[in-house]
Amino acid sequence: MSFDFVVLGATGMQGRIATRDLLESGYSVLLCGRDKSRVLHILKKYRKTAFKFIEATKISTIEKAIRFSKSNVIVNCMEGDWNYEVFKVCAKLGVNCIDLGSEIPVTKKQFSLDKEMKKKNVSGITGIGSVPGIGNIMLHYASEKFDKIHEIHVGFAWDSNIKEFVVPFSIESVLEEFTSPAPIVRNDKFEFKVPLQSITKEYHRTIGKETEMFVRHPEQYTFLHYFRKKGLKNIKFYAGFPEHSFRMIVDLIKLGFADKHDIDYFGTKIKPIHFLTQMLKKLEYPKGYKEKENLWVRIYGTKNGKKKLILMESIVPTLHEWESSGCNIDTGMPASILAQLIKKGNITEKGAFSPETGVPPEIFFKELKKRNIKIFENSKRIN
Repeated sequence: MSFDFVVLGATGMQGRIATRDLLESGYSVLLCGRDKSRVLHILKKYRKTAFKFIEATKISTIEKAIRFSKSNVIVNCMEGDWNYEVFKVCAKLGVNCIDLGSEIPVTKKQFSLDKEMKKKNVSGITGIGSVPGIGNIMLHYASEKFDKIHEIHVGFAWDSNIKEFVVPFSIESVLEEFTSPAPIVRNDKFEFKVPLQSITKEYHRTIGKETEMFVRHPEQYTFLHYFRKKGLKNIKFYAGFPEHSFRMIVDLIKLGFADKHDIDYFGTKIKPIHFLTQMLKKLEYPKGYKEKENLWVRIYGTKNGKKKLILMESIVPTLHEWESSGCNIDTGMPASILAQLIKKGNITEKGAFSPETGVPPEIFFKELKKRNIKIFENSKRIN
């Protein structure tokens, strides 16, 4: 059997969301991961599926799974540490690949595969989820309304109806954002800030006023990469968290759970952050729990010699029958959408790139509308 798509990391939260969206769009999917038990319900419910075990540290298992699938579109939902290696395999095999985004050093390495991917006539798109992802495409849309772009602020803010801690996206990624130096771009140069020393309070539509701070993200690099020629010199990325979630994450850091160094547990070596990740997989959402999120990009520049400001926003609800995914739909679903656009031929650009280019915003926004994800330009809905 051949498959329309391969989803790597299909047993994780984002992989399950992307897989389900692809299946409900009528496609066949090869689910790849380590823990088959986490996707048994999907394998039982949908006929056009199968499962293959993969291990990120053994890239040969990923190559074998892709070859087995006979698919030419790979959706990589694994942790970003492995995105370059997956891009390399896809370039070697001549298949298209998308992922949820990497840290800046990994993104740079992925872009270095541009010529190789162009020779193979395939697309390698990194950073298609919420932010990076929807935010990049909103910037692409708005950028065409400027002659010059001087500064961009970008970020996310979210909240929930029940003030209990749930795992936000990937706990490993979130802890890294809270603890790693956060780059900002000031006057075309990178500066690094301590996230927990850059805390501020800001208001966002549907969310209200909440705590946010600078965090490490690839947009500081990719925005500059694509819009420096348009005059861009200043970029800031903000992550916003409701108070109950913010306090819990800070407490986990204080208790040492963000540590990546081995500790000895009666003769067994274990990294606290890996233990926490596995432990939190058992944490379920409270009954009746719902989330909402605002993904936003604020662009400052000029048009016809006059100052211009555009605020792009994506408002994401918890969807009926997707309650267990909360607002994480805005990461897994965009990955599914973009994979489908590649399959349909709507993405014509080849090589290695991120979604600030090559993705038609209007078509993408139309697909978001089908999933009740709204796009606003200066408070006016446009999808």
